[in-house]
Amino acid sequence: MNEILSFAGSYWWLVFPLSGVFAIWGRSWSEATERRHRRKVEMYRLKHPGELHGAHAQPDAVPGRPGGRERDVRHVERMHDEVDRKWLAYELDAAKLIDYPTMTDVREPLTVAFLRAKRVADSLRPQDPSTMSSEDLDAYRSAVTSYDVAFQIAETEARRVRASGFSPEERQRLETARKLVTVAIDGAATAAERQTAYRRARRELDGLIVLPDATISNLEERIAGAIDQRRS
Repeated sequence: MNEILSFAGSYWWLVFPLSGVFAIWGRSWSEATERRHRRKVEMYRLKHPGELHGAHAQPDAVPGRPGGRERDVRHVERMHDEVDRKWLAYELDAAKLIDYPTMTDVREPLTVAFLRAKRVADSLRPQDPSTMSSEDLDAYRSAVTSYDVAFQIAETEARRVRASGFSPEERQRLETARKLVTVAIDGAATAAERQTAYRRARRELDGLIVLPDATISNLEERIAGAIDQRRS
């Protein structure tokens, strides 16, 4: 015991630098714990969307505040539209989908979860907000929240992995298709160049990724002149 006390007395000055080390370690541990917690909450929302509506519920229409519930519905609709806007940024951009192919890969669980959450939110969107009940509003709000969370998780994963799941040869084909799409929508290119680029891009993507119908339609509309000429 005397030896321990003697050591402590001789090296008391170590308390100051060590306290800084412990403080940094403590903050790092706390931040890592918070990140793990957020991830668990996000995954729980995906698995149990119906159990979370209470946590996101907003007060119902207050007496003396006409149209309060309808305004709440409009607010949730704006949230819904914002997530749709983020998805359309991918769905209407073939080049972007080539860069992040898992956003349309239905073999990816997170992509499937996002698309399923979108369908649920779309199905609960009211045609007439003024007729929506409090229970329906809670269900709609919960579905939109799950849709938003599912999209964010799918997008984060897609940006993390990019095309890492493909072989080197397949990644080369994706890169070639990406360049060809750029030529196909380039207004400065000739009709022949755009036709050729479009056909080759579709061939390069065949068997690698499936572009949504909306993506193909948007791409063809942007090069309508060249596509119509090829079809005639």
